[in-house]
Amino acid sequence: MKAPAFNEFHVSANHLSFCVRQYGKQNDVPLLLVMGLGCQMTFWPEHFIAALVAEGFRVTCFDNRDVGLSDRVKTARRMDTRLAFVRHRMGLRFESDYDLVDMATDTAHLIDQLDCGPTHVLGASMGGMIAQILAARFPDQVRTLSVMMSSTNAPRLPLPDYALLLKLGWGSPQGHDEEQAVNRLLRFWKAIQSPVYPATAEELQMRIRHNYRRAYSPGGTLRQTHAILATGSIKKDTATITAPTLVLHGAEDPLLKPACGKDVYQTLTCEKEWALVRGMAHDMPLPLQGELVARISRHCKKYELLHLA
Repeated sequence: MKAPAFNEFHVSANHLSFCVRQYGKQNDVPLLLVMGLGCQMTFWPEHFIAALVAEGFRVTCFDNRDVGLSDRVKTARRMDTRLAFVRHRMGLRFESDYDLVDMATDTAHLIDQLDCGPTHVLGASMGGMIAQILAARFPDQVRTLSVMMSSTNAPRLPLPDYALLLKLGWGSPQGHDEEQAVNRLLRFWKAIQSPVYPATAEELQMRIRHNYRRAYSPGGTLRQTHAILATGSIKKDTATITAPTLVLHGAEDPLLKPACGKDVYQTLTCEKEWALVRGMAHDMPLPLQGELVARISRHCKKYELLHLA
């Protein structure tokens, strides 16, 4: 499928500047994509977006604060990530530069500035947590919610393997020139990709190198990590969501294990659907993108008819 055309621009929202891309026709059904930890919006697969556009969606995605071409958060704060992790596991709150509520507020302000609400919302990983808070606290902006490979961030949910946390950067990785960063990120993405549908090392490296050259922000990734840990459980928010919600999770996910997605589903009190995708880990491999798009499109369009009625 041909890579979709897009319009890229910056929008000021919540006192920050965000880099935004929009795909599809102006009057198509609005769908906002919220990306995960440390990932620029360019991590959304082109074929995935093209398929959503072909389904009749006006797709909007953006770089979260602290990554990509959106504003960085300036700070002099120093935090011990390992101590923050321990406090999170103990259910203790602590101060960070910002938390996921701030990032959900960014998203709400962005929807206002783009005048695209109420919109369907799809959040992946950390973006799924942000999307849950958005739907809970700004319900008038969300038509439907789709939460993919995400969590309620509850402290007692299963942990990823410690080796994955180190590869993610929780061990304060050394070396940030292009080759060091690309090799480190390559090891991480290999570890979390779908084992049944693995990308080649060349494909992964090309994507990682492109994003490194577009905007490399290890400090932003660390601050987003602290934001997740400082927020703690979002179950109280998840339980108040009224938008119909689809929860998608990879059966092979080693980072946010299936129990994390199941916890989202079980906490929801709204109309909801659970889909465990066989062969999928913590990525969106090309052979599974058709299934993912079909499920998301069906979910959105079912309630789009009700919205228009």
